[in-house]
Amino acid sequence: MEKATYVDGFVLVVPKAKAAAYKKMATEGREAWLKFGALDYKECVIEDANPKDIVAPFGKMIKAKPGEQVWFSYITFSSKTHRNQVNKKVMAHFGEKYADAKPQAMPFDMKRMAYGGFKVVVG
Repeated sequence: MEKATYVDGFVLVVPKAKAAAYKKMATEGREAWLKFGALDYKECVIEDANPKDIVAPFGKMIKAKPGEQVWFSYITFSSKTHRNQVNKKVMAHFGEKYADAKPQAMPFDMKRMAYGGFKVVVG
């Protein structure tokens, strides 16, 4: 397996009532990213929301409310250039797939999602 040197990371809040819809969307996303060359794709839901002796646990940091789940997701790539190439193909794929579809509401609040591209430094 190719070594990952670049990671796209996401933290978002999903209402528990919409977790199944988010999981379905994430599964479709995983299939596309892997099909177009991502090295790995993970979607993780928080299990330990309030670990002891941590200054800012995820749930508190993003102000999760009762009835919401915190999700941490990441996609790995061999480089930033590789990430850009894969993401371009994925966006074209979804653009074609949903070109005639009506816009649908996301199963989470996009304003409460954090995203960034990260260079792997240790690993």
